[in-house]
Amino acid sequence: MSGEFDGLVAIVTGGASGIGAAIVDRFRAGGAEAVVFDLNTENVPEGVFAVRVDIADTDSVNAGIQAVAERFGRIDIVVNNAGVGAQGTIETNDDAEWQRVLNINVLGLVRVSRAALPWLRKSPAAAIVNTASIAVTAGLPERALYGASKGAVYSLTLQMAADHLREGIRVNCVNPGTANTPWVQRLLDSAPDPVAERAALEARQPHLRLVQPEEVAAAVAYLASPLAGSTTGTALAVDGGMDGLRLRPTA
Repeated sequence: MSGEFDGLVAIVTGGASGIGAAIVDRFRAGGAEAVVFDLNTENVPEGVFAVRVDIADTDSVNAGIQAVAERFGRIDIVVNNAGVGAQGTIETNDDAEWQRVLNINVLGLVRVSRAALPWLRKSPAAAIVNTASIAVTAGLPERALYGASKGAVYSLTLQMAADHLREGIRVNCVNPGTANTPWVQRLLDSAPDPVAERAALEARQPHLRLVQPEEVAAAVAYLASPLAGSTTGTALAVDGGMDGLRLRPTA
């Protein structure tokens, strides 16, 4: 709905590309000031306020939040979208890789949300939306570390929703299926047969295609919208039915 975010300031971590960039576009279309937090801000559209923020570093996050507060005087929405992927079983990812991924995918969300809380408490339409994954609800091959990190994101969403609801802050998450993003494309490019690998990923999803970033952005916009004031502690799947449907294989 045009104008539903008028006057609101929304921070999107990982907002320079992929799903994050689509979320930024959707917020701007709804009237919000969309702010990008990312390690690489070179490709951010003109007119979008972007801050180079490393969510793995507390000082960097705090400085980013302060920059937004100084520029706009408010923060209304935080989308914790930034994260890293991981491939492997519990045997193949060593301790250092577990610490790296959890530090970004889980503690990164904590750092950004924690720093933004004083501002969100002042907002008349405060919302946090976390990006989890289909790996929260479905066991996928060689996604042990990634799935564990996103499972923590889902659990954190519930705990944060309980902790902050009566402060006027809604907290939800979105669970995308395999999406058509730069990270997935890099995985495909590294496969022995990228065409066959893409076909396999598409066949795994009941609607037989990859999820588009704009579809995830639409779900995030709903969860963040002031029009969804009774929606909190919710995980919204955008996965073509992969979590809940069991269709017969195509011929």
